[in-house]
Amino acid sequence: MGKQFKKLSAEDIKFINTQKMFYIASVSNAEVNLSPKGYDCIKILNSNTILFMSYPGSANRTYRDSINDGDFTLLFNDFTNTNGHILRIFCKSKVIDEKNKDFLEYSNIFGINSKVIRNYFLFDIYAVEHSCGDSVPMYEFKKERKFIKNWAKSMDEKGKLEEYKQKKFIPVDLHSI
Repeated sequence: MGKQFKKLSAEDIKFINTQKMFYIASVSNAEVNLSPKGYDCIKILNSNTILFMSYPGSANRTYRDSINDGDFTLLFNDFTNTNGHILRIFCKSKVIDEKNKDFLEYSNIFGINSKVIRNYFLFDIYAVEHSCGDSVPMYEFKKERKFIKNWAKSMDEKGKLEEYKQKKFIPVDLHSI
């Protein structure tokens, strides 16, 4: 059975920092969004706050749900140990975009060129849940895919990244397709 808590423990933070992949689920006034994430794009600021770095991509649903006061769940799975573990983090989000005074500071935290980042999200945690994860298969991490990092850097060098970010700023309305 799951156990619920109000904030991250030191063990939770250690677990998060060892994961190579996690998922973000969000919902506001549109379809539920569920997206796998990789890279070193999460920083734990304290036991109730997580900073997430978002590269440009195909949609911007995390942003849409954040500005519409949506709810978020971050899901971390243990894919490598015999005894499975799932950590769910329930939170609200605040967008930190290029206009925000903290944007460059957060880029420095990640040690990254701020031009290749779409935006940051501050996740304010209201609940943490542990469950066993014993039904989750075991997998072995091989390597990161570098495509998005390299693509964003290349687009920035060509002076085309800002145009792409604006074009993909508003996600497709899936109810209208």
